[in-house]
Amino acid sequence: MHDTETFHQLWADAVTEHSSRVFLVFSDSDSEPTAWTYREFDDLVARTARTLCNLGVRHGDPIHLALRNCPAFVLLWLAATRLGAWIIPVDPASTARDLASQIRRTKPKVGFYAAARRDVYLAAADGQLESVVELTEAAADALPGSPLLAPNTMIDDRVFDTVLPMDRLAVMFTSGTTAEPKGVVLTQRNYRGLAGSMAEIISLQPQHRWLVTLPLFHGNSQFYCFAPAIAVGASVALTSTFSASRWFSQAARLAATHASLFAAPIRMILARRPADAPRLHLKHVWYAQSLGDDHYREFADLTGCQPRQLYGMTETTAIVTADLAALPRSDVIGTPIAGRRLELLDPATGQPVSTGLPGVMTLQGTPGVDVFAGYLDDPITTARSFSTRNGETWFSTGDLARRDSDGTLRFVGRVDDVIKVAGENVSLTEIEAVIAQAPGVLEAAVLAKPDPIRDQVPVAFVVPRDRANPPLPEQLTMWAQLNLPPQSRPREWTVIEELPRTSVGKIRRFQLSGELTPNAPTPS
Repeated sequence: MHDTETFHQLWADAVTEHSSRVFLVFSDSDSEPTAWTYREFDDLVARTARTLCNLGVRHGDPIHLALRNCPAFVLLWLAATRLGAWIIPVDPASTARDLASQIRRTKPKVGFYAAARRDVYLAAADGQLESVVELTEAAADALPGSPLLAPNTMIDDRVFDTVLPMDRLAVMFTSGTTAEPKGVVLTQRNYRGLAGSMAEIISLQPQHRWLVTLPLFHGNSQFYCFAPAIAVGASVALTSTFSASRWFSQAARLAATHASLFAAPIRMILARRPADAPRLHLKHVWYAQSLGDDHYREFADLTGCQPRQLYGMTETTAIVTADLAALPRSDVIGTPIAGRRLELLDPATGQPVSTGLPGVMTLQGTPGVDVFAGYLDDPITTARSFSTRNGETWFSTGDLARRDSDGTLRFVGRVDDVIKVAGENVSLTEIEAVIAQAPGVLEAAVLAKPDPIRDQVPVAFVVPRDRANPPLPEQLTMWAQLNLPPQSRPREWTVIEELPRTSVGKIRRFQLSGELTPNAPTPS
């Protein structure tokens, strides 16, 4: 038997109630997609669980997944859920050094990798993993003959321990934009709770279908797409990789009704959309990180719905805020969703901030239930992130937002993404969203540079839409004078071929810091 507040039980209920409905449609090429119903996929989950058992995996054991989007990833996730084991989903393109660090920190029972990256993975696993399994990352991994599928024999649940709500289900490593990635510990109860919350907030129905093009090892695809789909018996269309030029055709071909993206991929989709790409009629699109007005209107027109910005992070599991207004806007993250209590606190004093001023988003929540359980083997960082007031636990996100007079929230950025320019607060994130709309610019990153007169000034790195004809610095300066307030105008412009990013599009600004020119007074 299993506790009803587990993700395992949620999946079991979905299989019972929606057995004949399509669960997963997988596309890894232009060939015909492969589809499985809930019942068909559950049969494969049972066989995958048996394979894990044969490899020595039991309740409480970790398994390492270095896989791109593929049916095998989903099978291993759900099989671990059934066993009470836990997954470590990681970027399959990680270096051997990063993989070795993950394996050392988590001590997995077994590791799964793709044949295409064999040498890198085996170098990382050498001396640390007793068992490794090589997969294709194709539909073949879920077909007869796959090393993932043990013989089709029934599993007697009595051989397993009862799966409990607070059992660990995953450790996700954060993107590591500023420091060594932290391992975010998530429980069965976390997944169960976020699944229902994310489905309810948009009235998700069984006939709906999520398009998942972002990487599955990231929380976005698991939290906002797969988990809520399972909660209501909806389906998921999964592509092996993200393709900006094919995104519209994939959405149409796979009959998607819902999608979730970040601002950077949306800008790439718009820039690389072929002239014959179909217009869509989606019912809902989530996105994170503000878009400029022009990009927002263009994307809304092409998708057939008004995208809605949300705010959440791996640590918060379900989202914290969402723009659910009748007329959503491009630059707001809305208000806290039902059941969420959020305060904006001054980063220096810890006191609530006034309307219009940036404050650290601090969320009330119970670890392991509606926020993460803690950071892996890091009690100091965990304790620093949580606080207790009046018997309640609060989590400090480290992200800044400001509240408009009507209560609507606007995302500002990480605490260190806000700089002081001659005493004025300036958000680097907000500048980037504006500059990305400049003529000839595909995307931008903005950094702070020390200045002897103004303390700090923004400087910009831009990627041109046309590498053969990049915008000139003087052209960008003139454009900024018309579109940005004085304190937000970059004092320097550097054209580069691409921005250093995490796997889900977050800019790694620290990798650009070495490109800054020596300090000198900037002109007025």
